[in-house]
Amino acid sequence: MSGVHKGSRLLKTLGQGRFRPAPAPLCARSFSSPPEAKPTQNDDLSDLESTTTFTPAAPDQESIDAFNQTESLGAKGRRLPGSRYQYHPPKYYRGPLHPVQTPPASDPTARDFVPGPFSFPRLKHTYDSTIAPDLLTMTYQHTPPGTAPVVSQKGTLRQWDGSSPYHKNRPARGPRGGGSSRLGILERNINWNNIPEIEAVTINSYAPNAAQNKEYLHVARAVVQAISGAYPQVTTVKHHVIHWGVRKGDKAGSKVTLRGGAAYEFVDKLVTLVLPKIKDWPGIKASTGDDSGNLAFGMKPEWMAYFPEIEFNYDAYSMLIISAQMYPPKLVPGCDIFIHTTGTSDRQGRLLMEALGFPFYGKATR
Repeated sequence: MSGVHKGSRLLKTLGQGRFRPAPAPLCARSFSSPPEAKPTQNDDLSDLESTTTFTPAAPDQESIDAFNQTESLGAKGRRLPGSRYQYHPPKYYRGPLHPVQTPPASDPTARDFVPGPFSFPRLKHTYDSTIAPDLLTMTYQHTPPGTAPVVSQKGTLRQWDGSSPYHKNRPARGPRGGGSSRLGILERNINWNNIPEIEAVTINSYAPNAAQNKEYLHVARAVVQAISGAYPQVTTVKHHVIHWGVRKGDKAGSKVTLRGGAAYEFVDKLVTLVLPKIKDWPGIKASTGDDSGNLAFGMKPEWMAYFPEIEFNYDAYSMLIISAQMYPPKLVPGCDIFIHTTGTSDRQGRLLMEALGFPFYGKATR
């Protein structure tokens, strides 16, 4: 009977709505959140803008359409006619007024397109970051405002005296004296826009016995190509020399000219790997130069084996026979290295070469 009374009381309580579920624990309520709950925003940050005042406004659709139309019209105007130049650009440049213009050298379809550069030389990076600023700082010459410029006497041309009517509007006369009237380059001060740098490197190998024995020519070309990484051209004799047994037109050796990154790579290899191995090398003679910032020095035949491209063939005993066939010690010639710089005097050329790591000996005459 007691069980029946308890059941009737529970039904009455549920019917009157007096039953309340037990509240959830505090920790459960703090860590649980319904999926539809949204984070509350702080009233202090609600007034802030989502973008700054420096953010440009998004372009409207009309501006985008006008820009795309202009680009398409410009591309059609630069496009070559399809009838004749469908696959190849013009072979010759016929002037700026010709209706058909050649594409720029940076265009892959251009005939003079050269891919690259694919690497940045280490010595070029050192020149741009360290050597060039140092040269500009060391050679700075302060000129107060209002100072009259000093006119150099070197290369001063003579003016005509006007004694003849043919002297009018004629160019200035050359210097006095016999011989060539060619003037040397006037030395300019080193400024931010004319800091000396390497322009090109020419490697010339002379083999006097190449006319009688072609093996000397083959070895000379192989050596120059190995140390430079470029295909050399064969040089010929320009004049007869009876005492030396040389005739005009005979093959005399090979040469190659390196520019850009290849020139810096070759100079870096010389300074870092080749020249330090020569124990009796005194350096470059200080009197060398052509008054235009270009310097030259020679390498003896026994020094050519210090280049890593040739030295590698003599390292292993198993490669001794192959290396003797490619670079016979008695047939390997020496070479002359000409370093062309953008300096306007030998003094500026020596200053650049000393900064790159080349030592000089002797007294400089100019």
